[in-house]
Amino acid sequence: MIDVRTALRQGISQLREASVPSFTLAAELLLLHTLGRDRTWLYAHSEELISETDAQQFNALLDRRANGEPTQHLTGKQEFWGLEFEVTPDVLIPRPETEHVIEVTLDRLAVREIRAGRKQTLTGQGLRIIDVGTGSGCIAIALAKELPGAQITATDVSPAALAVARRNAARHAARDRIAFLEMNLVAGLAGVYDLIVSNPPYVGRKEKDTLMREVRDHEPELALYGGEEGFELYADLIVQSARSVRRGGLLILELGHNSLPAVQPLLDPPHWKNVGVTDDLAGIPRVIAAERA
Repeated sequence: MIDVRTALRQGISQLREASVPSFTLAAELLLLHTLGRDRTWLYAHSEELISETDAQQFNALLDRRANGEPTQHLTGKQEFWGLEFEVTPDVLIPRPETEHVIEVTLDRLAVREIRAGRKQTLTGQGLRIIDVGTGSGCIAIALAKELPGAQITATDVSPAALAVARRNAARHAARDRIAFLEMNLVAGLAGVYDLIVSNPPYVGRKEKDTLMREVRDHEPELALYGGEEGFELYADLIVQSARSVRRGGLLILELGHNSLPAVQPLLDPPHWKNVGVTDDLAGIPRVIAAERA
């Protein structure tokens, strides 16, 4: 048998040699998952021996990670907005940059309350929100936590993704506050929402060969690719949103790394006003927000 420190050191070495991104973190997460422990325990008990069964399971996970399977698929979870979400190969793994969508949403709603002269205790009371292409449900559920008074709908074209999202909603006690619908974009939903939010597929198929193998080979194509260029879905989504959001309502969209030049002109008057763009921590335009004129 080997101790925790040795197992971790060997795991880090194996993943480093396999050119796995963030190899130290990946090895830690896989060992924590195997042992059912947290990081504090890991470093406080580094000399504790692990069982042969756990060692074999850890080694099997390391082999799979070294061959390109995402850590989140091996552990079955990913943190987003301080919440833990189940992830499977049926949904896009939530990314930290998508948290900017939540930040922009809450900021825009707060500004709207100030303009209306209402108290700045933002509960979402009376708001109707739709999350288009919900995937794991991370955006809808984060908003449900932040805006407990809001009525939220989450849509996806994938029944398998919706099943994951429903389980995540139940995990975070939000299942009775989110309606899940299998549908494409927001076609047929006319003038009923205060906020439409979406992280649509925005990777171009022409970029497929440049993607990390973890993404290219293991994440769902339906959630990744937005057409040959990557920004083709935005036009239909914005046109439909103009019919489906109330006057003064908001549309907030995540952007791909090169989507802004193609997307921003679609939000010109007369349908939209107060268009704003927010960069992520890498300085890439990541979120575009607009108000229905």
